Formats: sequence, structure tokens, C-alpha cells
Amino acid sequence: LQDLTGDGGVRKEQLRPGTGQPVPPSASVAVKYSGYLGNWNKLFCSNGNSKYPRLMKLGKDITLWGLEIGLLSMTKGEVALFVLTPEYAYGQRGCPPSIPPNTTVLFKVEVLDFIDSEESDAFFELTYEQQERLPLEKVLKVAATEREFGNYFFYKQRFKIAKDRYKRALSILGRSSSSKVEQSQINASKLLLFLNLSLTYLKLERADRALKYGELALEMDQGNAKALFRCGQACLYMREYSKSRDFLARAQCIQPFNRDINNELKKLARYYKEYMEMEKEMCCQMFDPLNS
Repeated sequence: LQDLTGDGGVRKEQLRPGTGQPVPPSASVAVKYSGYLGNWNKLFCSNGNSKYPRLMKLGKDITLWGLEIGLLSMTKGEVALFVLTPEYAYGQRGCPPSIPPNTTVLFKVEVLDFIDSEESDAFFELTYEQQERLPLEKVLKVAATEREFGNYFFYKQRFKIAKDRYKRALSILGRSSSSKVEQSQINASKLLLFLNLSLTYLKLERADRALKYGELALEMDQGNAKALFRCGQACLYMREYSKSRDFLARAQCIQPFNRDINNELKKLARYYKEYMEMEKEMCCQMFDPLNS
């Protein structure tokens, strides 16, 4: 076993290598883990049944010193076994009733993903005035990190949290710049967030909000096919068929072979046909007594 601490306190056996850089000390990590006593035969904790393990902040959410040392040696996708002596785990007292005093514990860990949030964490600890004095490059990097958090939660189908992270990123991009280059960078960052928020609100079944953010994206880029598509989806959800067709037709002109756009137009045609048939049936029922 690899001795990570030099005193045998944290030993590691790699089962599967990962890719990329090691987990940084300021990261938030998503891991699958199982903790054992004895010779890997007594499970005392696990999140293996969790479909979407939560992001845990190093130095805050992970309380075992030895486990944090182990994670800092890992890369994304890596699976490893760790042996932690009491000094690096639960100490002399243990953690009754599950962990006896002075117990060496064993962990199997898989790093699913991580996001380095050092600059983002530091940024949001500043006052508004301090934030405004920072160079745009740093602000854009923080916004990109927050969007990365939003994307993580979106793909884990935790749409409300994703929405909040996207809005957090948007909240720091309100500054304007006299430089055309800088303003273009701000707008590019905001455009991505508008598109993400539009899709997220569709997932939350808030079509009115989805339409709002789609239209904000179009104010920045009138020919953005993705924004037109989102607006078309939102209008279809709200049964505003004419507006939906207008948005989707414009999107199709830009990307005529886009399968999603073409399928949405087919869906619109089907829904509109069903709507007209229902209207016709209601009219017939209204006039039946007169005809009789």
C-alpha cells in the first residue's frame, strides 16, 4: 500500500486510475464511499445507494482528516481503498455505537466529479464595493465556476439548486464597461446563463420564466437558434401555438437539419390539430340543441 502520510496513518491502494489533475484543497467533490471495520467485512457507512451523491466541500463537509488526505491524492474517475489509523479517523474515543475506541477504519472511495471553488468562495465573502473593484477577468472566472456548479446540479436533475447557481452567477455580471471588448465578454457570459435558465425553468415547468430568459437571450443575439428553440418550447407549453410556430420556424431557418427543432415543430402540429378538433367538438355540442 502507498503510504500517503509517511507514518502509515493513511495508506492507499488504487483500484482504478482516474484522469486529469488531482483534487485541489478548495474543491467541492462528489464521491461514492463505503466505510468498513475489521477486514472489509463490517460496513458502518455508505452512500452507495444514493443516485446523485451531493457535493461535499473539503475542509467543511468532510470531517475525517485521513479521508481528506486520501481525496487530495485522487483524480476524477479514480477508485481507491484507504486504510486510516485512529489518529486520522475517529481517534481514541471512536464514534459509539458504530465505531469502537482506537479503531482503524477502511474506506472504498470513487471520485465522481469535483469543482474547484476557491476563487468563487473568496469572491462571495467580499463586500459589494470590493467585488466591483476586482478585474473583470476574475469576475468572469467566478461566474464560470458558478455556472459549472449549476450545470452539475442540472445534470443531476436538481433543477432548483441549478437555477439558484445560475442566478448567482448572473447577479455578479451587472457591471457595464466602456470597453467594447469587455462588454462583449460580459454579454457572452450572460447569454450562456440566460439559455441555461430558460432550459432549467422548462424543466421546472415554469414556461413563463423560460420564455422570459429565452427572450433576454434573443435581445443579445437575435439569430441564436437555441434561444428561439427555447422560446418556441415555452410557448408550446403555454398553448400559444402561433407564437410557438413563429419561434420554431425562425430556429429551423437557421438550423434546418436540427432534429430537436424539427421534432418540436411536429409536436406543435400534432397539438394544434388536437386543439382544433377539440374546439370543433365543443362548437358542435353548443349548437346541437339548436339543430334539434
